[in-house]
Amino acid sequence: MAHQYERPDGHALDELETLLGNVAEELAGWRRRCLRAEAELAEARARGGKVAGPELAQATERLVALETENQALRQRVDGARERVRALAGRLSFLEQGAERA
Repeated sequence: MAHQYERPDGHALDELETLLGNVAEELAGWRRRCLRAEAELAEARARGGKVAGPELAQATERLVALETENQALRQRVDGARERVRALAGRLSFLEQGAERA
């Protein structure tokens, strides 16, 4: 009867890969938002750098919404960073155990 060898760190590596994929998606979203904001800023500068009337109110609302979203995203990234550290610790522990065996 043949046994397939399963790496002891396989599960941790799978979790790490999933987590890193999620972080990459978050970063891509941040990049899209930054590019959009930079385009809006360039457009405002092209118009003399002034936003007036209802556009000012919309810009202020958008700024508040983006700041709130950024705060939530920072918390998510910090949480992801902590999970990566924990997984790296588990992975290191499993690798040390595998080296001893």
